[in-house]
Amino acid sequence: MSPVEAAKLSDAALTANGGPPRIGLIGYGEVGQTLAADFAAAGIHHVSAWDKLFADRSSAPSQAVATSRHVQPAAGMAEALADCTVVVCAVTAGNCVAAAREAARGLPPLTLYFDLNSVAPRTKREAAAVIEMSSGRYVEAVIMSPIGPKRIASPILIGGPHAEAFAPLARKIGFTGVTVFDASIGRASAAKMCRSVMVKGLEALFAESLLAARRHGVEQTVIESLRDLFPNEDWERIAHYLISRSLQHGRRRAEEMQEAARAVVETGIAPLMSVACAKRQEWAAAHRPAREAASLAELLDAVLTGTGTEQLESA
Repeated sequence: MSPVEAAKLSDAALTANGGPPRIGLIGYGEVGQTLAADFAAAGIHHVSAWDKLFADRSSAPSQAVATSRHVQPAAGMAEALADCTVVVCAVTAGNCVAAAREAARGLPPLTLYFDLNSVAPRTKREAAAVIEMSSGRYVEAVIMSPIGPKRIASPILIGGPHAEAFAPLARKIGFTGVTVFDASIGRASAAKMCRSVMVKGLEALFAESLLAARRHGVEQTVIESLRDLFPNEDWERIAHYLISRSLQHGRRRAEEMQEAARAVVETGIAPLMSVACAKRQEWAAAHRPAREAASLAELLDAVLTGTGTEQLESA
């Protein structure tokens, strides 16, 4: 397909059925719920959603979709994708390829498959191959910031042979932070994964450092020493934020860091820090209720309650 033909097809998707595109959401976690609300605010009202946790009525995605006015929950993947012109996949890292395989079985021909999952370049290429084999059009995408502050307008790098044609449509439906990064699939995800080594690594380091410091009774001294290093930062606030995010999303972050380790391995470098970070993030997920603590000291104490030294060391 030539760039001109792809651009025309992208415009056709925008005006399908005389209106905005019909969007299918795969995954109804934090990202999926945020996008659904923003699509509705932009006047896009045909948004269907599927999450494998919908089968569990007590799950967070199931409870969220039950009260949502922004999406039509589907009974299965095929129903969610029927008649869609754009599919947005935002599942956990470990489900990226599995979601693509299931989607491919019911994906309408020429549907744009916008893969927002945080995974290694090789994993994105595996997912892309599955979608392209089914006559879908795969677009690699990575969110290069937390989604909370700018929501659908967050900075997003996109890649692959359909990225250039998809960009105008992406911006029209709300993804105003989209930047075409590369015509090949994998480089955008490489940037995301290398960023994750740093960002998720900071979360793990803050948790390990300050939990141990709290046990030793020296956490304020550690915080003050960080202020000496970077005087303009509120390290107590930053530490509280990073640790609480790790507690809330530790399991998802652990999967992402396993993918980050895979990305590092692709370069021939041993992923020592990424592997350790994945283990600490997985450990943090077991202490999720502590994230509600108002202050850093209360947060650390809540995590440490019932946590022995051996448990800390075995993470």
